[in-house]
Amino acid sequence: MVRQERKALRDAFRWWFKLFVQPLLFLVFLMMSFVVLGLLQQVGLLTDSEALVTTGADNNTSASTSYICPMMCTPPSAKPGRCPVCAMELVPATSGTDQSDGRSIVIDPAARRVAGIETVKVESVLANHVIESIGKLDYDESGRKTLAAYVDGRIEKLYADYAGVKVTEKDTLAVLYSPKLYSAQVELLIALRAKEKSQSGTLSRVAAVNENLEQSARQRLTELGMTKNQIDAIEQNGRADSRLALLAPTSGTVVKKGVVEGQYVSEGDTIYELADLSSVWLMLELFPEDAALVRYGVRVKTELQSLPGQYFEGRVAFIDPIVDPKTRTVGVRVVMPNPDGFLRIGDFATATIEVPLGSTDAMYDPELAGRWISPRHPHITSDEPGTCSICSMPLVPATSFGFTDDPSSKNGVLVVPRDAVLSAGSKSVVYVETEPGHFEIRNVILGPVVNSGIVIADGIKEGEEVARKGNFLIDSQMQLVGNPSLIDPTIATSVAEVSKTLVKPIELGELPPIGPMTMAPSDNSDIDSSIPPIGAMKNPEPAPSTHGEDVLSIPPAGRMKLAEPLAPLPEGGQ
Repeated sequence: MVRQERKALRDAFRWWFKLFVQPLLFLVFLMMSFVVLGLLQQVGLLTDSEALVTTGADNNTSASTSYICPMMCTPPSAKPGRCPVCAMELVPATSGTDQSDGRSIVIDPAARRVAGIETVKVESVLANHVIESIGKLDYDESGRKTLAAYVDGRIEKLYADYAGVKVTEKDTLAVLYSPKLYSAQVELLIALRAKEKSQSGTLSRVAAVNENLEQSARQRLTELGMTKNQIDAIEQNGRADSRLALLAPTSGTVVKKGVVEGQYVSEGDTIYELADLSSVWLMLELFPEDAALVRYGVRVKTELQSLPGQYFEGRVAFIDPIVDPKTRTVGVRVVMPNPDGFLRIGDFATATIEVPLGSTDAMYDPELAGRWISPRHPHITSDEPGTCSICSMPLVPATSFGFTDDPSSKNGVLVVPRDAVLSAGSKSVVYVETEPGHFEIRNVILGPVVNSGIVIADGIKEGEEVARKGNFLIDSQMQLVGNPSLIDPTIATSVAEVSKTLVKPIELGELPPIGPMTMAPSDNSDIDSSIPPIGAMKNPEPAPSTHGEDVLSIPPAGRMKLAEPLAPLPEGGQ
């Protein structure tokens, strides 16, 4: 029995030992480990792992490299870390800035390797600027026609009795009944009979009058809407007809029907609206800088919203000479051939225009090389001189619109990677490595974006090396030493002046206590040695004036007396 009690007591002791004593011993051991590590770090036997790796890799680099804030919030630091102001990671700065010439900086190979600076050569390449825009299909206004009533009457018959009917020129679209038209036809027949009778007479004056009457009657029927063939048929038949056949003025599609059968119409009422849909217009809105690269006859590739994956081509027919004051865009009109009728009015399309860069005077297009083009319809071209099949204007050489027949006339443009350019607002700079480790700032004028690069219109030359990685660090160092940089291009302070004017941060404990401060008097001053707090100075008393007005009397410098400090306010008083 006693043994069982002792065994139970030992088991209980072991259980409590495992529950409390072992964790307590582990915590004590952990605390002692932290204390030992802290002591080792204080005496310098233990350093930061990043610093250890850097030092082991290159002792010279760590000795000559300082760390700066990219935003220049604080002076350089000898150790890496974060900026205490903006919390940005400190970056390595370069040594050897005494070799700067005011517009460049020298970076030694070790610092360059740490900063990860890479350069790329400026190349001249043949590139195209791709302009993309979304436009809307509209009618070709040169193919729009309206059939209106020339005379009052009633629509007796409609042959094109719905919108969408395709018609050809001279097709009969409707029949108009008009008593007024019948009277005009009777007058023509009477004038013809009078003319025939007067031909055998002896009075030539009477014959001339009848001739004039016949011409006037024919002209009146023409103004009432009858064609020459219809008038000739009346003269041949010798009888008038109160029904007039209305003929299609052009081939196309009926896009609007304005009347129904039996409806009375007045002079000028619209009966049909027709449109030639064999070609349509694509209306685009381009930015002025893109519109400046486009010219008449440039090829445009489009993809319809309703037919994705299918592409249609057209050519630029008109570029608006005015910039829209509201949208700040330039209207561009593209003529799109539509022989199969796939292009529908009102549909949206994505347009792509490829303009070769570097060819400001002449542009090469293989489809227009050695060909003739219509001055109003750029999709009408020919291998020989002739006339336009639409407007009957003479064709002109494509070279008259800025195209060339020589494919070797293409000029290259200077292209650099996008990350090689630093931009802020309207200012852009690159850093050119003129000599090994010598980086010079260059102001550049940017052109269009080409794939993964950007065109440089001015500022650099072909074959020069520009920094594409680490250029922001170079710019930060340029600003730190007082050279012109992207942030402030007006600074041109020498390195020596910058080194003399470095600002040392002030600790709060170094500030003097608030209260009277003492100042050592200068050789030519009688200033009191006790300076009261701000606000304790009295206003100068006015001095008498010879003109009867008070004038403030200000003593010369060095003889001004400071007033005594104000007495403290009583507690609870005002």
